[in-house]
Amino acid sequence: MTTNDGDREMSNENEALEPKSKQQQKREAEAVQALGTALVRLPATHFDVLVGRLVLPEQLREALMECRAIKAHEGRRRQLQYIGKLMRGIDAAPIQQMLAELARDGHAASARLHDIERWRERLLADGDEAFKELVQTRPEANAAQLRKLVVAARKELAQNQPPRAARMLFKCLRELLA
Repeated sequence: MTTNDGDREMSNENEALEPKSKQQQKREAEAVQALGTALVRLPATHFDVLVGRLVLPEQLREALMECRAIKAHEGRRRQLQYIGKLMRGIDAAPIQQMLAELARDGHAASARLHDIERWRERLLADGDEAFKELVQTRPEANAAQLRKLVVAARKELAQNQPPRAARMLFKCLRELLA
């Protein structure tokens, strides 16, 4: 026996009209409260950008800023519950999307820094092979300055001196590989 499209539409409408179970309501409430907690825990720069780009009700915006200022555990917990209550009335999808973008950007920046660090370690350990490879992949590199920094960083490492040249090499590589 086959069902027609009319029967499917009617069953979808019935599902939409049925009230949510208490467990489902609780899961949704906990999810938006967790989203509010994630917003509150953002660093100030990310928080300002995110809150500035999102269209949030003024009451929710104020509650988020107040929660960031609360240091007492119980007061902060209550404020987070209040934020969760306020967030139940808004569409949380844009907030989730923005937080996901921030996370992706953070992972990309971290990967970029790890790549720079690997180049620095290779330049200090492998010597001319790594240097030639870097200059071939990045012809715009100032080879004389890079070589000078690599030699100075190796000398510092050998003499157990503070890594001043190694830091300068890292900065130079960061500008080159940006």
